[in-house]
Amino acid sequence: MTPTSKLFLLALALVTLPTGGCDFDIENPNSPDIISEDPNRSEVAAAATGILIATRADLADFVLKVGILGREAYRFDVGDPRYAEELMYGPLDPGSRAYGGNHWQEEYAAIRSANDLLAVIGTASQLTPEEQSAVSGYAHTLQAYNFILILDTHLQDSIPIEVGTDVTAPPAPLRTNADAWTHVIGLLDMGLAELQAGGAAFPFTLPSGFSGFNTPATFVQFNRALRSRVAVYRGDFAGALTILSQSFIDPAAPLDRGVYMDHSAGAGDRTNPLALDPQVGENFGHPSLETQAQLQVNGSRDLRFLTKLVKRPPSSFGTPQVLTSDLGWIRYPSPNSPIPLIKNEELLLLRAEANIGLGDFVSALSDINLVRSTSGGLPPYAGPVDQPSLLTELLYNKRYSLLYEGGHSWIDFRRYGRTADLVAFDRPGPPPDVIFSTLPIPTAEVLPR
Repeated sequence: MTPTSKLFLLALALVTLPTGGCDFDIENPNSPDIISEDPNRSEVAAAATGILIATRADLADFVLKVGILGREAYRFDVGDPRYAEELMYGPLDPGSRAYGGNHWQEEYAAIRSANDLLAVIGTASQLTPEEQSAVSGYAHTLQAYNFILILDTHLQDSIPIEVGTDVTAPPAPLRTNADAWTHVIGLLDMGLAELQAGGAAFPFTLPSGFSGFNTPATFVQFNRALRSRVAVYRGDFAGALTILSQSFIDPAAPLDRGVYMDHSAGAGDRTNPLALDPQVGENFGHPSLETQAQLQVNGSRDLRFLTKLVKRPPSSFGTPQVLTSDLGWIRYPSPNSPIPLIKNEELLLLRAEANIGLGDFVSALSDINLVRSTSGGLPPYAGPVDQPSLLTELLYNKRYSLLYEGGHSWIDFRRYGRTADLVAFDRPGPPPDVIFSTLPIPTAEVLPR
């Protein structure tokens, strides 16, 4: 067993996860074991790994369900039709942690587990001040990542951000969406300063998905990559270009270089639940992915489509209006396949998006064409060179480059008011399919306080 595997097993004592089930629930999210003051090095390492485990708890479910909302995927599950009903035409049930009220509790559990470590890391006498700073920067960065997932799925002004460590305290006040994004920026910038003061190494081992980003100095690049995503989301295009230069963006590097969340079939670890048999599994590709894929010079479809989806026997679901697909996912071919958190390909497209927003179409096209040719096998873009046309082309490339990796289609097309572009093959009803703008705030969060 590797040291990393041992840490993952040790961390299970701090953040308990189930080994199966489609909801990836945290077994005891409201009362996790709390790390004590003056933790030793092993306890710090276990707690740091526990934050990763808590972050992983909802990741695959997020990819699938937000993918359904953004018309990347279907799930035809005879045992649970809500994938093709509630998520496709509603109503979204805020009382259900698995559907309408989803992508909230697990993320806040990860944020709280980071707070537990942050509350005592300054007392860890076995760690140097530099190591304490490195741990804090790591924890603040992962807290920000989890807040990004919450905010990507919830647009309401009802977001708690002061998530303390005392589970007996009154609920945190609900803050505006804008305040929450400001909080995310603050976490990332705080994490940056702490990582920069964090010395040469973390006092724990990160798994292989963080290869190349497993020291405080290189973890900074992950931090800045997330910060650049936030800047683009917030329309700070000039700021995004500056921040991107501090990330791991590199047009000469492999496009898939990045930070990934590990999965494993090893004892005590967790397999990737998206790694289903593409011919008989319950997860399907949305038919629009084939019909809207652009063509290579040889007439075959976009290489990103061909490497992520495969033909399968057609299947239908629903009555009297049916959904049909003959596409199976090969995006995650193995139970050991990692899920990307952010990668070089996204960073290049974020830079293109920022340059489109700033009117620098030459620079934007350089990055778009690099991704089109390298990842898609497509010829250079030959359409109109104006902001609306280039934005359409950008959104196409983000859709196929980041397909089935984090709900990017729903997030990106929604940001630009273009979700109508995703409705191909939707059922006309009754009731008609709709693309929701947001998930509701869970019922428990809006009850009288």
